[in-house]
Amino acid sequence: MNRIEKGSLLVLAIIVAFNIFFGLGSIPLLDPDEPVYAETAREMIQFNDYLSPRIYNEYWFDKPPMYYWLVAGAMHVFGDGEFAARFPAALMAFLTVIMLYYSITKLFNERAGFWSALVLATSVQFFYLGKAAVTDTTLLFFLTGSLLCYLHKQYWLMYVCMALATVTKGPIGIVFPGAIIFLHILCTGQWQKLFKMHCLRGLLLYFFIAAPWYYLMYQVHGMEFINTFLGFHNLTRFTTPEHPTRVLWWYYFPVIILGLFPWTGLLLQSIKASITDSRSDDLEKMLFVNIWWLFVLIFFTISQTKLVSYILPMFPALAIMIGWNIARMQKENYGIRWSWIFGSGIMFLLLTAGWVIGGQQLPEVAFGGIVLGSVTFILGVSIVWALWRYRDINFSAWLHVVTGVLTMVIAFSFLLPMVADRFSVKEIVRVYQTKCDQQKPVYVDKFLRPGFMYYTGVPGEEVKPKSGDLARVLNDPGQKYLLVRGLELRRLKDKDKLQNLNEIKEIGDIYLLEKY
Repeated sequence: MNRIEKGSLLVLAIIVAFNIFFGLGSIPLLDPDEPVYAETAREMIQFNDYLSPRIYNEYWFDKPPMYYWLVAGAMHVFGDGEFAARFPAALMAFLTVIMLYYSITKLFNERAGFWSALVLATSVQFFYLGKAAVTDTTLLFFLTGSLLCYLHKQYWLMYVCMALATVTKGPIGIVFPGAIIFLHILCTGQWQKLFKMHCLRGLLLYFFIAAPWYYLMYQVHGMEFINTFLGFHNLTRFTTPEHPTRVLWWYYFPVIILGLFPWTGLLLQSIKASITDSRSDDLEKMLFVNIWWLFVLIFFTISQTKLVSYILPMFPALAIMIGWNIARMQKENYGIRWSWIFGSGIMFLLLTAGWVIGGQQLPEVAFGGIVLGSVTFILGVSIVWALWRYRDINFSAWLHVVTGVLTMVIAFSFLLPMVADRFSVKEIVRVYQTKCDQQKPVYVDKFLRPGFMYYTGVPGEEVKPKSGDLARVLNDPGQKYLLVRGLELRRLKDKDKLQNLNEIKEIGDIYLLEKY
């Protein structure tokens, strides 16, 4: 068994804690996803009902309750607010990194564990979702735990992790690890593992933990729960696009390029090395890691509904390959690493241009985009110079870590606070609460409704995008308030309907209007 270095673990814990918990409650909950989870947890407390999730004071069958339970617990400890809503996700992200360090140290060596954990912790997509009040890092912890338990032959704990993943996100909790493990056994021909894994008793343990909530929900809500949760939110979303414009076979490749930054330039080299440069005792483990990330990518590429966060479960596998490869290169320490030089050089140039061009799309962050682009360019040049001139693997790897941390600090200290009002109703809700008659009806854009409910406690009437709802509301007589995005106002074909509207306030292209 490899030795855990206390000094390395302390350094890792400090970096990870800073990267994940920094600025956790500094910006409002971003619409539409974050307020959904915060509001549902709040309503669990309000109704003292921890079985059936609710939102807008109505039953809500979108997700199992694990993250809602965690947020409700955080609210009891920290009080209601952005920090409490995000704390469970951040804690699970932190624990995922520490778990990865321990696991990879024991599977390979301490250096590989250290760098695998650092790669994951400083990747853009991981630390961003680790700061978001969504289920992704909670699911990631249990899925990653189940797969690592398989490699460590900790089969009983593997079934426990699968069950908890199922209580976090649904059938994916067993489908993903089950499929990845089966494919590994198929590729290696190690069918005897099926007997060692106690499959029958393990599945009984799995159902003992995962099934009670589903059974109780069926007892209370009947087929409505089954049809909505399993039918719509799982099967229909897989087979039918929720966002038709995203049904592109290459959709996740830009997500990987940006999400894995600043380590993207090492990815192809690390995949190749995991196949061609693995020693015999590492090769089987690396085969499992490659099956892991490939399965997740292919599954969600086939899926008709695509979201940026869906492929987060592949990031630990990518981090393992890159961390293992860095450790291997540090040990060998010879020659100029041309693939690293070209890979990181190209990726840092792409991201430099991306930060600058992306910043130009939002006037508030134009200067911040230039600053982040400049920092990225300087660090990219430094990495290339260190690799080419001094062949310094360790220094170059640490420059990647610095890039990830600085990217996080700039984004959460300067960029996101500047544009938060474009993606959150918190500020315009304050205007509604001070200037509007609370007795009049209020109609709210579907995209903004979760945040409006969270910050006011008023559900409002939903206005669905592209449905003609806005035109219908404007046609109906009677005074009312409307909270809508500028996008929806610009979509309105009959502009004459806007004449009887009084603009109370516009913040970040979100409009609070009164119909008189």
